[in-house]
Amino acid sequence: MFVCQNQPCGARWAPDEVEIHNEGQGPLFRCPLCGARNHLQARHGRDGTVTYKQVPREQAVKTPATEVKRAAQPRRRG
Repeated sequence: MFVCQNQPCGARWAPDEVEIHNEGQGPLFRCPLCGARNHLQARHGRDGTVTYKQVPREQAVKTPATEVKRAAQPRRRG
């Protein structure tokens, strides 16, 4: 069971009710009700199956603002 971590929403979803995508920061699902991004952790079984565990909001991978600014700036050649 996945729970939307958007505080006002909090909707509960079964894994087969959401679409899991990688939008550049690892696997996540967007809440079908409010559209909030909810991060997941992929676990690969020995038989090749993939299961997902929800990552708490505090532990979700976040890009620091300084890295975003650096990535947006063109590189200078010396």
